[in-house]
Amino acid sequence: MFSIFKKSTPTFSADYFPIVTDIHSHILPGIDDGSPDVETSLTLIEGLMQLGITNSIATPHIIGDLYRNNSETINTALKILRNALAEKQINFKVNAAAEYMLDAYFLELLQKKVPLLTLKNNIILTEFSYAERPFNTESMVFSIITEGYQPILAHPERYAYYHNDYKQYHHLADLGFLLQVNILSLTGYYGKAVAKAAAYIIKNNLASFIGTDLHHLRHVEALQLPANRAIFAQAFNEKLNGDMIF
Repeated sequence: MFSIFKKSTPTFSADYFPIVTDIHSHILPGIDDGSPDVETSLTLIEGLMQLGITNSIATPHIIGDLYRNNSETINTALKILRNALAEKQINFKVNAAAEYMLDAYFLELLQKKVPLLTLKNNIILTEFSYAERPFNTESMVFSIITEGYQPILAHPERYAYYHNDYKQYHHLADLGFLLQVNILSLTGYYGKAVAKAAAYIIKNNLASFIGTDLHHLRHVEALQLPANRAIFAQAFNEKLNGDMIF
């Protein structure tokens, strides 16, 4: 299984945080349901830095009926944010990709061979609808891999339709998805069922990545809570170091 987990002994303290590179965030200003403006983006980044995160890959949504972002809108927002970081002399590395909803619009992009925005090389971040279980998962991941991409599935623990069937997490991994867990899922931030599913995915070595899925200041506040930092330390017997590939 592809993994960027690095063996180490976790420190059980209020200072513990398991990643230095965040591969899933919504910190680009004004283009999805994340940061609404540059000032908020800078505040979110300062919060990430306080956690020990030094690098972030912003992944704004691309959803056919809601956020039709593309390389132009995303790279424009990235340039604005980078300029603001430079102006404020904030030493934080930010790149951008996208979080693709696996909907009809995504399949259209894939069929038209529109170059997708990757985290690195051929790796893309994807998500399912929260509302209903996808019916064509097998053909969808086959099409993605056939086109030369390696899909990461964002926050599988948050899809309630899998909560009564944990075998589906193994099935998703077998199909070719790399699984990315939201770190706040472990704390019960999204509910007890999500926390239980996240713990299962991690304990069964199905998670290749964790990320913040940072959208707003409430997420930063939750990430920084000492009680939650203790949960992170207890959850990881291995430290995830994003610099191993990013």
